Amino acid sequence: MKDDMKISFDKYVNALNLLDHGIKEANSELGKNGVIQRFEFTFELLWKSLKIFLNEEGIDCKSLKDCLKSAYKYGLIQDEQILLDILLDRNNSTHIYSKKESEDIFERIKNVYVFEFIKIKSELNSRI
Repeated sequence: MKDDMKISFDKYVNALNLLDHGIKEANSELGKNGVIQRFEFTFELLWKSLKIFLNEEGIDCKSLKDCLKSAYKYGLIQDEQILLDILLDRNNSTHIYSKKESEDIFERIKNVYVFEFIKIKSELNSRI
């Protein structure tokens, strides 16, 4: 495994572990907001890891969406729609103005997104 990929993947795994821990510990509005912040970091590290991996495989992706679509085509992502939903919530999370929006995003992170992140971590790990 090349150094850049190892470093990027390790950062992603660490962020995912912190996200998972945060989900288990979040029992207040502040805690849930912290989970949303960790979700944003985890997603950023994921797509950057995907980009590095794909580039090492000879697949040039320039934008975030391009990398997600290429990762799906390459089989690193099993459900492209979930990743597009994650992207939408990541973009929306920077503009949360209501408790309801915050709760909805937290619930999707807790019940759907973290499991997708774990699947992608396993797939990446098996290929590197």
